[in-house]
Amino acid sequence: EIYRIKLPGPPTEIGEGKPENQNHAIIFTRGEALQTIDINQDNYYEEAFKMRNVLEEFQKGHSGQQKTILGIKEHIFTQSISSLGWFMLNQETSFVTIGQRILANSLRVRFHYGHSDIFDRIFHITRGGISKASKVINLSEDIYAGFNSTLRQGFITHHEYIQVGKGRDVGMNQISLFEAKVANGNGEQTLSRDVYRLGQQFDFYRMLSFYFTTVGFYFSSMITVLIVYVFLYGRLYMVLSGVDREILKNPNIHQDKVLEEVLATQSVVQLGLLLMLPMVMEIGLEKGFRTALADFIIMQLQLASVFFTFQLGTKAHYYARTLLHGGAKYRPIDCGFVVFHAKFADNYTMYSRSHFVKGLEILILLIVYEVYGKSYHNSHLYLFITISMLFLAASWLFVPFLFNPSAFAWQKAVDDWTDWKRWMGNHGGIGISCDKSWESWLGEENEHLKHSNIRGKILKIILAFRFFMYQYGIVYHMDITHHRKDLLVFGFSWAVLIIILIVLKMVSMGRQRFGSNFSLKFHILKALLFLDFLSVITVLFVIYGLTISDFFAAIIAFMPSGWAIILIAQVCNACLKGAKQWDSVKELSKAYEYVMGFIIFLPMAILSWFPLVSKFQTRWLFNQAFSRGLQISMILAGKKDIYQSG
Repeated sequence: EIYRIKLPGPPTEIGEGKPENQNHAIIFTRGEALQTIDINQDNYYEEAFKMRNVLEEFQKGHSGQQKTILGIKEHIFTQSISSLGWFMLNQETSFVTIGQRILANSLRVRFHYGHSDIFDRIFHITRGGISKASKVINLSEDIYAGFNSTLRQGFITHHEYIQVGKGRDVGMNQISLFEAKVANGNGEQTLSRDVYRLGQQFDFYRMLSFYFTTVGFYFSSMITVLIVYVFLYGRLYMVLSGVDREILKNPNIHQDKVLEEVLATQSVVQLGLLLMLPMVMEIGLEKGFRTALADFIIMQLQLASVFFTFQLGTKAHYYARTLLHGGAKYRPIDCGFVVFHAKFADNYTMYSRSHFVKGLEILILLIVYEVYGKSYHNSHLYLFITISMLFLAASWLFVPFLFNPSAFAWQKAVDDWTDWKRWMGNHGGIGISCDKSWESWLGEENEHLKHSNIRGKILKIILAFRFFMYQYGIVYHMDITHHRKDLLVFGFSWAVLIIILIVLKMVSMGRQRFGSNFSLKFHILKALLFLDFLSVITVLFVIYGLTISDFFAAIIAFMPSGWAIILIAQVCNACLKGAKQWDSVKELSKAYEYVMGFIIFLPMAILSWFPLVSKFQTRWLFNQAFSRGLQISMILAGKKDIYQSG
């Protein structure tokens, strides 16, 4: 026994596992250099002969500064597993090959990113280790080693004459978990003192380089998504308030086409083509521009733009939530080769709040914009705006299923729907994991609100008030109001909404009281409520002039208001539990979850009726090796079922 280290507490309570193990193990190492290797990395025999050359780099100073971290190029070997693996290869090429070369050489803002970097052991063992391990704030523990080294006058370089192998994520959920973890980590970095100190000590140009290559990228992603909402809600206000109609009456607006053409041209740039330009240039330099152009076209045909648009939503959601509420936590990622079908319930738990809710919100905004807006309908601007927003909404709603193996197989669809209904119906409780019950998942999904401060909770409530805009604007456009514009109309709409909520509460109480033992009484209660509903609707149609369009307009107006009530109630969770009203909120939330799940699942079920769609997805979106793996998995599953039945 050489050393015995007494820890100040249980290892799981001190900090995150990986950085704690690194900093603990560094004292047992020998020599002057230390290389960090991730679990998903590999090495090659011929590259080992270059290690002596790399270590000689420590002897070369740079302007009187000691080299403290030597960066090494990575070679991705998982690009042939799936089309997603190929996308991640090209993304890694843009960052590792192009990005880190520039970050280290001219910009001097390269840090440690969890790759196979070589550390000056003597330098780092006397300055806090090779990573920071505090929970939450140091979620992205690796980059803090680079921060620490730079703050203490270290010098970080990058070398491309040596490389190590690396396996990137190849499954949709794997990639999303990784992106969520990195986005959470960047949110915590934004709040950390390390970033503040670096920003204070850098000169202006180096500070800008540091910003745009670290937290600035995620901040820009968040701003991009926020601008979409600001634009759509601004258009919604113009349409529902009548400003849109006044613009049409102005003849000067129809004659001014310059701004319209400029915005239409800008929409082409916003498709993200410029973001792919560095990747095309790098592949062109390494393999030739014909190969680069061919790869670019194939990526577009394999829906790379749709995939990266989806990941934009992942980055923006988790980064914004971390800034607003904090409480980032480590998300374990399966580093194996994921070649299996993810259930609908699993996809729903992972993407419900980050993508599905936002996608449906944009879809409702576009519907209202289409129904009540009249300006620019015949212009290029309207076409580009509508197509780009529909593209964004469709990407956020259906990408997890598009890149999910066998998502459009009919039997898988039936099994997924059955499993999802079971998941929605199971009761939560102590020891029930979130993948087994919707109630347990809801508690875990709102866990960050328990640790949020007053400012974050108030801001979330303020943001939830945007959903009341639908009700406030649409009710004045209904035929039953007879063009009245006073507040009494809005107050009457709230009375209708409250009555609807009371009826839903009565149904919920009836199900709890009579559902199991007195099913006849419960059916009688539902029949009476249904007859009352028909009576009220008949009176409104005959006497007050309610129309069919008013009925659908009321649905669009009241559904967002109910969702706003749910969001506000989740913030006031503790108060509602004290008043014993939290169960009512859960019942209302479950009803919304059923509606959202049905809307999202319906297109999948329709496409699953056609066997050609499933074959096309497997053969086109996934390469031959992935398809072969799917077939082998199906065969093995079939044999397993036979053995179990026997």
